[in-house]
Amino acid sequence: QVQLVESGGGLVQPGGSLTLSCVGSGFIFTTYVMSWYRQAPGKERELIASISSVVGSTNYGDSVKGLFTVSRSNANNTVYLQMNSLKPDDTAMYYCSARDSWGAPVNYWGRGTLVTVST
Repeated sequence: QVQLVESGGGLVQPGGSLTLSCVGSGFIFTTYVMSWYRQAPGKERELIASISSVVGSTNYGDSVKGLFTVSRSNANNTVYLQMNSLKPDDTAMYYCSARDSWGAPVNYWGRGTLVTVST
């Protein structure tokens, strides 16, 4: 069955860095656009980064542009999110997703990993 499993979340101090990983299985990972979303308490889910299936084109939300970097390893069915200069406002549940083309509805969701930025 399809699975997306995120890892790498945790507690980090303001200004710190964290890398999230998401491993996909049960579908042809290499053909899907992979994205990261986040949802902070009391807020709507926000699309923050996407990466295309083969060429690796990327797109970022304005709130993370220049701070976060999305990448993927098709050999390992894994998508990453490198997060730098973290702020308390980055505290959220981070979700991995897969869609079969740019702009299409999300086909699959992970269960999320919690990132807390705090002293």
